[in-house]
Amino acid sequence: MSYHPLILAGQAALSTTGLVTYLQGLFGPLFLGIVGIVALFFLFTREIIRFVQFMVLAVAIAVVFYTPGIVQTLAQGIAKALGVH
Repeated sequence: MSYHPLILAGQAALSTTGLVTYLQGLFGPLFLGIVGIVALFFLFTREIIRFVQFMVLAVAIAVVFYTPGIVQTLAQGIAKALGVH
């Protein structure tokens, strides 16, 4: 019996080892560019409160994006503080 090469390739496990690095390299510069443009807009229109709110949100998103393990650490800390096992 002869097997088709695509059938054999479909049986192999998918490897996602470099996926996080690839996505960070792809979306990182795009994220920073958008943050910079929006921040400049808020500064030029003299909306300082919105600028500060936007920067706090942008930093929070960047921390979660660049260090994904922090979400698990925060969840475990919150659960421990609430007494949930």
